Amino acid sequence: MVEKSKTSEQVDLKELVLESLDDIKAVDVVCIDVRDKTELTDYMIVVSGTSNRHVKSIANNVIVDAKEAGFMPLGIEGLDEGEWVLVDLTDVVVHMMLPSAREFYDIERLWNMSVQSRESGSTQTDAD
Repeated sequence: MVEKSKTSEQVDLKELVLESLDDIKAVDVVCIDVRDKTELTDYMIVVSGTSNRHVKSIANNVIVDAKEAGFMPLGIEGLDEGEWVLVDLTDVVVHMMLPSAREFYDIERLWNMSVQSRESGSTQTDAD
């Protein structure tokens, strides 16, 4: 949990989320710095849970810790199902997924591919 004496300005949101994920034993935590790729967020964090219940627990832990530190989620999606839960904390977006969903959607590769395509000057269209 977050120290109660810190204000939201003093708390690094990314570090708070990473600590929260570690507290609840999230699996395969990957933090992607997307500041040079999009203006939507600064960091995309992708983690796995071992079951639907674990994915939901991970999300709830992140939400509670963020709120306690003064960060209100902009949006929460998928909490009822627990296969893929997205918590949008504005500067940090957290994707908590079952391993099968994570493998299928492969968000990490998607964000890395967008940089490689832009750097090489190539763009892919439906006609390709």
